Amino acid sequence: MAGIIEVKHLTKVFTTKDAEVEALQGIDLSIQKGDIYGIIGMSGAGKSTLVRCLNFLERPTEGTVEIEGRDLGQMLDKELRKQRSEIAMIFQHFNLLMQKNVIDNICFPLTIAGAKKKDARKRAKELLEIVGLSDKAKAYPAQLSGGQKQRVAIARALAGNPKILLCDEATSALDPQTTQSILSLLKEINEKYGITIVIITHEMAVVREVCSHVAIISKGHLVEQGRVFEIFSHPKTQAAKELIVKGRDDAGEKPENHQRDLMKGKSCIRIVFSKNSSFEPVIANMVLKFEQPVNILKADTMNVEGIARGEMVLQLPEDEDMQKEMKDYLKERGLEVEEAEGYGYVD
Repeated sequence: MAGIIEVKHLTKVFTTKDAEVEALQGIDLSIQKGDIYGIIGMSGAGKSTLVRCLNFLERPTEGTVEIEGRDLGQMLDKELRKQRSEIAMIFQHFNLLMQKNVIDNICFPLTIAGAKKKDARKRAKELLEIVGLSDKAKAYPAQLSGGQKQRVAIARALAGNPKILLCDEATSALDPQTTQSILSLLKEINEKYGITIVIITHEMAVVREVCSHVAIISKGHLVEQGRVFEIFSHPKTQAAKELIVKGRDDAGEKPENHQRDLMKGKSCIRIVFSKNSSFEPVIANMVLKFEQPVNILKADTMNVEGIARGEMVLQLPEDEDMQKEMKDYLKERGLEVEEAEGYGYVD
């Protein structure tokens, strides 16, 4: 089924005085209506260039971007401006007008679009209620916290009733607690109004928290895409593994040196519990069944797609036949099982 956003063979090359820089190469994406879709990559991967191509703030060098089946590259300037009014955007640094108060910031795009002042203010008050800032209508941006500024930016983005909301590192300047509140607000907006949300980020925790699907960008290439839980459970590329490691390290979950020493040269596996397997004492039952000790080197629970998922790193007995039997036992009980190399657990 065709998505609300279809990106086909998109390439973007920037030409400088000294060289050509290929920021994106051959990107193919399909984003379904009503999704919260994450695009993640390390700094410089090309993800912000990609999001700017989605509304043609940057024109692709090659390839197409279609919104609801319409190719942006084939539109006249007037048509493109109208299409952009249905694609709102919020940024890391809020981009509020510092000389205008909150309600005037929200009214600004409406008055530019030709709305009457009375209608614009009525809509702005409705939006302030949606983002939980009804009491800040007359405040100026300098009087607001970072989270409050981003809520104003979200209200302003929603002013024109967009179908798509692009979020370019929208929580990167916020502390973890404020990030959580902004993500909860975006999820509520998505569920209540059916707006398709695309989140550009370098933070795996953001993707895990609210996104249903994710695309991983590395050095201008799309290296992996799919459901968040599938990629978290069994990433196929080193880039995906590195982002999982980075998310764990950012959360203060990096293994201690003595744990890493234990893991070197040993048979260590990473397992991820599904919501169904979380209720069974699988590891304890396995130890009882095989009568062999298993060393639990790491255990953690994290939120993935709104569901608590368990992750463990186990050191298995040295006997290879026993290792295979234990891995098969775990897989039969619905756990994702793979070698721990590549996640920073094992050098």
